[in-house]
Amino acid sequence: MEVTFNQTNFTFFNSSVDYPEIPEVVDKAINVIILVIVFLTMVSLGCTMDVWKIKDHIWKPKGVAIAVVAQYGIMPLSAFSLAKLLQLGPMETVAVLVCGCSPGGNLSNILALAIKGDMNLSIVMTTCSTVLALGMMPLLLYLYCQSFPGLENAVPYGNITISLVMTLVPCAVGIFINYKVPKYAKIVTKVGMSIMGLAFTALAILASITLGKTILTVTSPALMTTAALMPLIGYVLGYLLSALFRLNPACRRTVAVETGCQNNQLCASILRVAFPPEVIGPFYLFPFVYVFFQVSEALVLIILFRCHERFFSKKKKVVYELGMQDIQ
Repeated sequence: MEVTFNQTNFTFFNSSVDYPEIPEVVDKAINVIILVIVFLTMVSLGCTMDVWKIKDHIWKPKGVAIAVVAQYGIMPLSAFSLAKLLQLGPMETVAVLVCGCSPGGNLSNILALAIKGDMNLSIVMTTCSTVLALGMMPLLLYLYCQSFPGLENAVPYGNITISLVMTLVPCAVGIFINYKVPKYAKIVTKVGMSIMGLAFTALAILASITLGKTILTVTSPALMTTAALMPLIGYVLGYLLSALFRLNPACRRTVAVETGCQNNQLCASILRVAFPPEVIGPFYLFPFVYVFFQVSEALVLIILFRCHERFFSKKKKVVYELGMQDIQ
């Protein structure tokens, strides 16, 4: 996972756009901090997992199979369809398609926990999605980006491997903690989630200050609309597909989140590797726009789910109490 804010100059609509420069030492420090935070977060998520339930999802991979179909079927097709429908330009289209062809990221695991999904399924799905990305990303980029030959060669296999390691190793540590000393598992989860929340807020503020004005300046309404619709389509169709195959509610929510969430770090890496700055221009910022809508829409869904859950739990409690009174 890498975040880079070094200064770059682009000309867009006959106006010059400058990106503020951050010292290299600070840039590297930010990357190290992010890696540490991701590691701690994934350890926390691992503490919510159960070895036997993981085995169950592996031996009966119905949920995983549905999620993979949704991830590599719905999202690339949605990206392609939106690009055509909204008549995006060539470089806008390629930025959208690269994002649509990316696997799910660690953010989906955090959101799955927040929406009370099946964490065992979430981690297994993210792992399978990342492993399959080694073959699926080149294939999908080749199929959908015929106008840009050789784009499939820009797939960052090293970054995908790092992403896989950053999922499996800390989760294994968390699972071990939950297995050996379960009384500490909830404490680790709460501490890890608290650190993640504070760090995410700080990074969001930093990104807004550094890139916010530039993104608003160079992002067209059509591209902004695409970034808003893609994750929403993923969430909705992922849920409907899993409901069609009769997964339980927790698994449906998990598949929905996994489908709508993309690994935006990989997307940004591909755009940087495949195209020089003067070609891709400001459109390499599309992953930042996507992640904003991805998180915002997920938070709305989480709030709606929590309100729905609280309302119906109270309603059931009232009905139960009335029933007990009638019996007495």
